[in-house]
Amino acid sequence: MKASHTFVLALAVLGTLGLRTAQAGSITVYTALENDEISEYMDLAKKALPDITVHVLRLSTGDLAARLLAESKNPRNDVIWGFAVTNMLDPRIQALLQPYMPEAASKLPDIYRDKNNKWFAATGYMAAFCVNTKRLESKKLPMPASWQDLTNPVYKGEIVMPNPAASGTGYLQIAALLQGMGDDKGWQLIADLDKNMAQYTDSGSRPCKMARTGEYTIGASFAFPAMQSIEEGFPIKMVIPSDYDGYELEASGLMATTKNAEDAKRFLDWTLSPEVASLYKKYKEIVTIPGITPSDASLKAGLPEDVSTVLYPIDFEKSAHDRADIIKKWQQTTQK
Repeated sequence: MKASHTFVLALAVLGTLGLRTAQAGSITVYTALENDEISEYMDLAKKALPDITVHVLRLSTGDLAARLLAESKNPRNDVIWGFAVTNMLDPRIQALLQPYMPEAASKLPDIYRDKNNKWFAATGYMAAFCVNTKRLESKKLPMPASWQDLTNPVYKGEIVMPNPAASGTGYLQIAALLQGMGDDKGWQLIADLDKNMAQYTDSGSRPCKMARTGEYTIGASFAFPAMQSIEEGFPIKMVIPSDYDGYELEASGLMATTKNAEDAKRFLDWTLSPEVASLYKKYKEIVTIPGITPSDASLKAGLPEDVSTVLYPIDFEKSAHDRADIIKKWQQTTQK
C-alpha cells in the first residue's frame, strides 16, 4: 500500500509528535516555509516519494528556533526544511544536525552551503514594501522608495512590519539596516521608524496582507506576498527599498538523532529535484539552484532579473552571532 502524505499544521501536531515512534517510511519535517507553498510542495512529494509519509510542522522562524532548542535533549523531527540560515547558524542548532549534502547541493555556490556539510539553502527571500496605492492616493501620501523615507512623520500609523523576535523577515530587515548603516545610525533609524509604526506582527507575510486589504498603507514584508498580491489584482505596488535591502536564505539539514535517516535523506534530495526547483520560482524571489530564472509574473510585478544587484550583502555569521543582543535592544527601543 502507498503511504499517504500528511500536511499537519502546528496546533494539530503538538499532541501527536510526542507519541510517534520511529517507523519505516515515515518522517517528521519542521519548517518555516509559508503554508500555501508547503501544501503545493507536498502534492509533488506525494508523487515523487509515494512510500514515505511526511508529517510537516510549520512554525514562524522564531517559534521554530525556540521549539528546536526546547526539544534539543529529545528531538522529535528528522529534517529541518526551509529555515532561516541566520537561525540555523546558532551553534546550539548546529549541534543538532549531522553532515549530509545531497549531490545536487554540491553544485550550489559556496555561500549557499555549509562548509561542514550540515546545511544547504535552495531558496531565500528579500525585503520589500507592499504599498496600497488606493489608500496612498486617498490620504495624499508620497510613494516611499527607501527605509529612510518611512521615517517621514506623514506615515505615522500607516506602517506595519514584522516583529524580528518572531519573524525571520523582521530580523533580516533590521539586521541589514544595522550592518549597512552601523549601530548608531541604524538604531536611530529603527527608533524613528517605530514612531510611525501602527503595529508589529509575528508573521513576515502578514504586513503585506494587511496592506492589500486596505487596513494600512504600507506593509514592510518580503517580495513574494507583494508579487502574489499584485498577480491576484490587489491595489499593491511592490517597492524594493533602495537602501539596505536585506535578504535571508532558507536552509535545510538532517537531524543527528533521526531514526529514519534514509527516508530523511531521500526527502532532502527531493527538495533539490528539477520538479521542485521549477516550482520554487512561483513562491521565491531567490532560487539558488543553477538555471532557475524568475517567473514572468515576478518580473511583471517589479522583481529584477538579477536580484543580486539590489540586495545588501548580509554577513550571515555576524547576523547569527549578534541576534540575541539585537533582539533585546530592539525590544527596548520599540517599547519605550
